[in-house]
Amino acid sequence: MTSDPDAHRGRPGRGRPGRDGATPGPALVVEHLTKHFGGRVAYEDVSFEVGYGEVFGFLGPNGAGKTTTVRTLGTLIAPTSGSATIAGIPLTAESGAAIRERIAIMPESPGLYLRLTVAENLECFARLYELRDVRDRIDRVLRAVNLGDRAKDVCGSLSKGLRQRVALARALLSDPEVLFLDEPTSGLDPVATRDVHDLLTVLRERGVTIFLTTHRLEEAERLCHRVAILNTTLRLVGRPDELREQLFSRNLDVRTRAPLDEPGRVFDGLANVDGWERSPSGSYVLNVTDPDAAAPVVVRALVAADADVLSIAESHHSLEDVYLKLVDEDVEAAKR
Repeated sequence: MTSDPDAHRGRPGRGRPGRDGATPGPALVVEHLTKHFGGRVAYEDVSFEVGYGEVFGFLGPNGAGKTTTVRTLGTLIAPTSGSATIAGIPLTAESGAAIRERIAIMPESPGLYLRLTVAENLECFARLYELRDVRDRIDRVLRAVNLGDRAKDVCGSLSKGLRQRVALARALLSDPEVLFLDEPTSGLDPVATRDVHDLLTVLRERGVTIFLTTHRLEEAERLCHRVAILNTTLRLVGRPDELREQLFSRNLDVRTRAPLDEPGRVFDGLANVDGWERSPSGSYVLNVTDPDAAAPVVVRALVAADADVLSIAESHHSLEDVYLKLVDEDVEAAKR
């Protein structure tokens, strides 16, 4: 498997050939998908595409519809309206079995048989999936998740982090074209979380298409080519850096040894500086059109004002900043 370069640039790719040998379109195509439970809206009018070889983050608060979307795309429940294509197969009432042959889902709770060994768990599921070459498959996936020496361990004796690895091995048994991961690091300690991240990085480098739901924003920023933010409706889709540029202006953070006597006289009217404010930490935050062009001008103005400059740097908003801004906007809109 090879990673599609288009996916790394944030666009859906065409990296992995379909099982019939034809060149596929995107791994996932979702168009106006909606799910209602009676009068309650789980999600509504959701549209996006995911390319082969892409890691796609699906983010949102509790109750936003993330898990229900995964259950829909995994053929576990039917949508109320809209359409989807998964691994080249249209989502219909008749196509569920064909889609399930090409995907795998790792739920938040692993659902392993705790009295069975690691190998026995994998063998049980491999035979349920009617897979061939069961022993070879088990050996291969255990090596992939670095559990080759734990095959004979009883699952009930394993830590939660190791059980998550076993669950990931189970999801890889069928060599899925699309892998759905629902909160794969939920409840894990930092070391176990790092181990899962390392495994997902290896899968990403091998070109596996991964659909990742998570509440850990730093996890999504580290692992994902693109992310979508869902809050019943889809708010934004794009690369993390694109989303930051859409929602936030570009700023310079200026720290001086002592407060400026008249900061307005220093900053007002400078080229590429559109405005400024004093931050709670005591630094000066300058809204700029081009940080590289503005920084030298600002430094010269500070030196001319006899200011002792400690630092000047562009402010970098995190994916968490993007997420919280959108969620806060939804809360404010609901109050109106």
